[in-house]
Amino acid sequence: MSSALNPSHPLKFNGYRVARAVLALAGWRVSFDGLPCNQGVIVGYPHTSNWDFVVMVLVKWSIGLPIQFLAKDSLFRIPVFGGWLKSLGGLAVDRSASTGVVGHLVSLFKQHQLNNAYLWLALSPEGTRRRTDGWRSGFYQLALQAEVPLCLVRIDYGQKHVDFSHFMRLTGDEAADYGHMASVLEGVRGFHANQAAPIRPIKSSSSLSSRT
Repeated sequence: MSSALNPSHPLKFNGYRVARAVLALAGWRVSFDGLPCNQGVIVGYPHTSNWDFVVMVLVKWSIGLPIQFLAKDSLFRIPVFGGWLKSLGGLAVDRSASTGVVGHLVSLFKQHQLNNAYLWLALSPEGTRRRTDGWRSGFYQLALQAEVPLCLVRIDYGQKHVDFSHFMRLTGDEAADYGHMASVLEGVRGFHANQAAPIRPIKSSSSLSSRT
């Protein structure tokens, strides 16, 4: 049965006042009380606009949260921009690896777990800003195989509220897990409300998509 994690979140960070001030001026508020452990996967929902990246970078800075995200390899070769993207936490993975992207990232998590090293990876389950029939399953397979918690982030333009307070452990019971995710994310409104994908797996795709 899917369930939320214990509310104790021991990992807290120091953010930047300027970022908090910018978010406040724009009318946004952020709920974040720390992370439950050193490794995990973050999914933000819904992803319907390029503004999501701007908002989430400000949120990241405001709470001081060190996270990594996948980005196209070609972006890292752009002078200046590539360096800036890497400084934000951009991570390019070898898509030609024999184990595939999910397998490569599972191995990366396992390496960090051996040393209890910090690694939280943010992914877009929809994989695109356009409306899709559901969520790609790469994030699910990654969190399940790596045995790390999943953080469900509500990016709500209706309330101008980004909520980082929902954590869960996947059970492998896909119907139950997706049901729990849907209940947590119920009512959240994206920038383009009609483009939010239904919270259900797309069976034909298990790929991971870049955030950028």
